[in-house]
Amino acid sequence: MTPRSLADWLAYLEQLHPSAIDMGLERSRAVAHRLQLGKPAPRVITATGTNGKGSTCAFIASLLREQGLKVGVYSSPHLLRYNERVQIDGVEASDEQLCQAFEAVEAARGETSLTYFEMGTLAAFWLFQQSALDAVVLEVGLGGRLDAVNLIDADVALVTSIGLDHADWLGDTRESVAFEKAGILRAGKPALCGDIDPPLPLVQQVAALDCPFFRRGLDYDLIVGADSWSWFGLNDHGAVLRLDALPLLDLPMENAALALQAYALLDQPWQPERIARALAATRVTGRLDRRVLNWQGKSLTLLLDVGHNPHAADYLAQRLAARPIAGKRLAVFGLLADKDLPGVVGPLLDEIADWAVVTLPTSRSRPAAELQAHLQVRRANVQVHDDVEAALLAQCARATADDEILLFGSFYCVAEALEWLARHAKGEMQDGFAG
Repeated sequence: MTPRSLADWLAYLEQLHPSAIDMGLERSRAVAHRLQLGKPAPRVITATGTNGKGSTCAFIASLLREQGLKVGVYSSPHLLRYNERVQIDGVEASDEQLCQAFEAVEAARGETSLTYFEMGTLAAFWLFQQSALDAVVLEVGLGGRLDAVNLIDADVALVTSIGLDHADWLGDTRESVAFEKAGILRAGKPALCGDIDPPLPLVQQVAALDCPFFRRGLDYDLIVGADSWSWFGLNDHGAVLRLDALPLLDLPMENAALALQAYALLDQPWQPERIARALAATRVTGRLDRRVLNWQGKSLTLLLDVGHNPHAADYLAQRLAARPIAGKRLAVFGLLADKDLPGVVGPLLDEIADWAVVTLPTSRSRPAAELQAHLQVRRANVQVHDDVEAALLAQCARATADDEILLFGSFYCVAEALEWLARHAKGEMQDGFAG
């Protein structure tokens, strides 16, 4: 029998379970037990939150790897390659490694039905356990309490932010969302919160589990200046730590501040220059991701961001307002049907002069005509295009060197844009692209 390729495995996983999402830990826990999965590394850091999980995890991994630690990172979803979800010591897992992991999980699951995400999560844990890691950083997929990532007990648990998203699964109040996210906390282990105003259910769970609690604005915080930023927080003995004159970052510095507080609790060397270097070197594809290209003799700036809920849109609008440009901002925008269209569009209306809207390449997409109608009611200048590529071509033709093209609203939108950029970088289309 010919071994399955990674593409074969992923196609198989998509039809393995009757529903894409099936919250609960019982099935995953049973298979993990058969796989003899224990703690995948001596240090486990788990992060949940409505926004900011990916960059916070990336910052923590960078800080630990700067100290020479071998770190695994599990995140989701991916943009271009499934391999992005599993990193071992800064390198994406290979097709061969992932296929071996899927084979191990498949052999162990027997008659137990697992979702795509559950299979992938167990495969990542299996790979980490084989890799002699010093630490793993785990990004929760959805919620926390019933997410497969929560099979592993966290030594440090982080809640980045608490807003409304995935209401069908997490509820339609901040309190219900907080309850689900508090499920990653463990008795007596540090709990960190990047939300200035955490809802009561989170605070109550911290108290019930007697977790040392570190809240932004109370136990740690950041101060952003014109050309640098500062941070203060506490180490695991309660001593105050400070960092001053840190370089400004493209990624959210609030998430860097939360990562610094987590790092401060992990009994690692406190070396300001190395810490600053690790933060400055951190990159996350598709999150405030700035690209420059030459297009038919013009140097154009693109900004890619996967923000797709009101909290993310508010933050993106703040960052755009704080960074005025000489020209105007042109958007390429697509959104899934279950997202809050008014909540995503509203904060950005004053920042975007021209909208190119698309139907995303998924059955879950909100139709472009619906996006157009909503924006026209809000008196925005908007055109419909067949797909992300067509919208990008139109905005590149329209833009000047003083303008900025913003691609946002969904992982699907950013992924299509990245594929478009990659094709042009390889010179596969003769349209004047050169960079």
